[in-house]
Amino acid sequence: MKTFVIGDIHGAHKALTQVLKRAGFDYNKDKLICLGDVADGWTEVVECFEELFKIKNLIYVRGNHDQWLKEWFKKGSQPDIWTKQGGLNTISSYKKHHMKFREKHHEFLKTTPFYYLDDQKRLFVHGGIDPSLPLDKQEKMTLMWDRGLVSNDPPEIKEYKEIYVGHTSIYGASHIPAQKKNIFYMDTGAGWEGKLSLMDIDNYEIFQSDVVADLYPDVIGRGQ
Repeated sequence: MKTFVIGDIHGAHKALTQVLKRAGFDYNKDKLICLGDVADGWTEVVECFEELFKIKNLIYVRGNHDQWLKEWFKKGSQPDIWTKQGGLNTISSYKKHHMKFREKHHEFLKTTPFYYLDDQKRLFVHGGIDPSLPLDKQEKMTLMWDRGLVSNDPPEIKEYKEIYVGHTSIYGASHIPAQKKNIFYMDTGAGWEGKLSLMDIDNYEIFQSDVVADLYPDVIGRGQ
């Protein structure tokens, strides 16, 4: 069994299937750790969730966009900060399917954790952590939203072998995920003008989609 981590997908089902195929991902044997934010961006949010549900060994960490989606499922909430950050395309995705997946996906999101720590002390979180606090004392907002680990000189957090985060798009011209100290930044802009990235965390091999905007030429995404 191989173990992979994937960055923010943001409704890009074509990119998701592309990277899984390029990695030779085995839906029945391999493990996928998703860093959250499958929603909001491109127009295939429903298809993204349904694709992930085919994976036997899926671990899904909740992101801030997932939280907005959960609130829409629960209350119908549509704050401007959400709709202007890709939420309208998410709503469109569910309406396209006549809302038939709404309850199923809501129940799933309610079960998602805010972080995952494996037996090798590798930490997976969407946003970040407060290095001064143990994991069980972290605030949910910190775990989903914080960008304190994103800097030219991030803190040295020796409690963990490695830390994998999404949320903040960090990449160079090649769109390769960045690494600083023991922190890996897996959001390579799939929700904007970048690519979706997948990494085998045992050998650090990276697999990427095409530029996502090129996969959806007729869609107005977050960055357009």
